Amino acid sequence: MLARKSIIPEDFAIPALASRVPRKPVFRDRVNKARFIAKNGSCNLAHKNIREQGRFLQDVFTTLVDLKWRFTLVIFTMTFLCSWLLFGMGWWLVAFAHGDLDPHRGSGIDKCVTQVKSFTSAFLFSIEVQVTIGFGGRMITEQCPAAIAVLITQNIASLIINAVMLGCIFMKTAQSHRRAETLIFSRHAVIAVRNNHLCFMIRVGDLRKSMIIGAVVRLQVVRKTTTPEGEVIPIHQIEVPTESAVAGNNIFLLSPLVICHVIDKTSPMYDLSAMELQCSDLEVIVILEGVVETTGITTQARTSYVTEEIQWGHRFVPIVAEEEGVYSVDYSKFGNTVKVNTPRCSARELDEKPSILIQTLQKSELSHQNSLRKRNSMRRNNSMRKGNAGMRRNNSSLAVPKVQFFTPEGSTSVAVT
Repeated sequence: MLARKSIIPEDFAIPALASRVPRKPVFRDRVNKARFIAKNGSCNLAHKNIREQGRFLQDVFTTLVDLKWRFTLVIFTMTFLCSWLLFGMGWWLVAFAHGDLDPHRGSGIDKCVTQVKSFTSAFLFSIEVQVTIGFGGRMITEQCPAAIAVLITQNIASLIINAVMLGCIFMKTAQSHRRAETLIFSRHAVIAVRNNHLCFMIRVGDLRKSMIIGAVVRLQVVRKTTTPEGEVIPIHQIEVPTESAVAGNNIFLLSPLVICHVIDKTSPMYDLSAMELQCSDLEVIVILEGVVETTGITTQARTSYVTEEIQWGHRFVPIVAEEEGVYSVDYSKFGNTVKVNTPRCSARELDEKPSILIQTLQKSELSHQNSLRKRNSMRRNNSMRKGNAGMRRNNSSLAVPKVQFFTPEGSTSVAVT
């Protein structure tokens, strides 16, 4: 039995009508993903299942420098204690083999080491030899060639231990990332129109007076991508140029600077609008490298910006001003931004429809003129108020007092003077 046909044509059914209605693109909520670079510059990366652990021992010095301070101090202390105990045992064996520990030995026979009568005295003599502090009571004689060999061996070993341990301590205190602590970045990045182009901008600064020579700023966009062949790259690093790419990105970091990246056709943010940027999972990494002027050591400072830390339609406020012939920097406003008129569309749409940018610039000009008018009117009102207040004071000072005179009959008469 055939199904009964509906009276309403299929073209006018609710599913068909719903399919014809143009739908706005629905943006899914951004999935919270881990940062690749933390705000302080540390790498958020964990190494697991490393089978070739012996490779770290092949570079002992770098391994010691990379260790934390508590492990370094423990190794530093245990190395000296173990060497003192080891050579103390050696001096005790030398004295034992020569018969110096025998209490019944005659006093006329010379000992290898004077006043070494037990393991404690041998341990104290080992410390005196290694740290070159002789107290005058214990000393080596020329009776034992073995004692001379132990003395030479301990001196050489102590020089090697001192060189390695002191060099490790010095390198840990003079590491290059310590200088990077005074290189600061703005808390947020901004996207605004500069020179008729959408630009991604950040601000960098140096708190010290000693400069960073040959400073270079590099920007990288890290995002998850899929190749046309279907390969998924979880951490795809894309190098993006800055505004001074022709000059090799070298900057003169004398005062805080705004680093600008023009969002053009080669930029990975070319197709992102303000709404799509909030839903994307990209991360912009900023790397500042240079040579420390005082030490000559190369340093590197890093930070990153996720989509929540990118403000669309904002611009950094100026913080450098000239005061009494000196340029002063107000670091309290280092990360402050001000909202400006910026198109919410992507850079591709701006290139395809230049009228959007023209309308935005016209609105910005009108708002700027209105703000100037309001400011001028407020100044005019304030000046008029001050003028009225001054006139009232003058009038009150020029007012003529009234004096009353009393007549003998009890009537009063008023006279103005």
